[in-house]
Amino acid sequence: MPSPHGTMLLITNPTAGRGKDPVLPRLTRALGQRGLAYEVAETRGPGHAIALARDWVTIHGNRYVVAVGGDGTVHEVVNGLIDPDAGPRNPDAVLGIVAGGSGSDLCRTFGLDRDPEIGARHLDGDALFPIDAGRISYIGRDGVATRRVFANIAELGFGADVTDRANGLPRQLGASKYVISTLFSLRRLRPTNTTVTVDHTSISEPISWVVVANGQFFGGGTKIAPRALPDDQLFNVQIWRGGRRQLLGPLTKSRTGEHLASPDVREYQSATVKVDAQTPLLIEADGEVLGTTPAEFDLLPRAINLKI
Repeated sequence: MPSPHGTMLLITNPTAGRGKDPVLPRLTRALGQRGLAYEVAETRGPGHAIALARDWVTIHGNRYVVAVGGDGTVHEVVNGLIDPDAGPRNPDAVLGIVAGGSGSDLCRTFGLDRDPEIGARHLDGDALFPIDAGRISYIGRDGVATRRVFANIAELGFGADVTDRANGLPRQLGASKYVISTLFSLRRLRPTNTTVTVDHTSISEPISWVVVANGQFFGGGTKIAPRALPDDQLFNVQIWRGGRRQLLGPLTKSRTGEHLASPDVREYQSATVKVDAQTPLLIEADGEVLGTTPAEFDLLPRAINLKI
């Protein structure tokens, strides 16, 4: 029998995670025990999950899509469910998430970073939690202005450099690849003259890092935005100023969310963000490196019906 939201499409990245104790067989076994109907689609490369999710809720007329993997899989599925220009492709579409990657940080905000058997339990029933989707306009790596949506966190500058390095390291390293990448990126850190505009103010000064958060966690469990609320129609925006010496102190406290007391980290709540830098800053969202500044952010209120 289907769930109350219909037959679910499990979109899975076969390369996500560390290759140990595969999530998909355990998940499908648990779904079968609960009598839930599903189909499985494995991604074959970048962008494939976008097409799979889009076609499921448009061409095939279904509602329920489950991202099985890390934040990169979630990112693509969300971009399949939502047109960055027009909004949700099906306002009744439902997003389920089962953690299966080395990051899986969006799950942590909702306590969904659990074993696949518990994930199957969350996929059952009709409980939904509508959350906002972030939208970003930026310059792609091909030099063309473009747009994307994201569910969790976007970064500009230092954090994006860390992610870019981490994505190039072996998957077998798991969350430790973020630690390694952070150390390398710190060595090359140079603050950039940057203007950041939020709803009620504008800041222009040498900046190392800008965080635009919808969820609370990134980088394999770092609580970077403890005051972010995914359904309040506001981003949690952090501006980190200074160089390596200023960054190091609050960075060591960010794992537990205690960095916000630092005078070198300023925090804002804002529905819009604009970032322009003298030297273009690299941008990542949900663990996917997208392009560079100039960038503009806004929110699509409660555009994602998250299954909990």
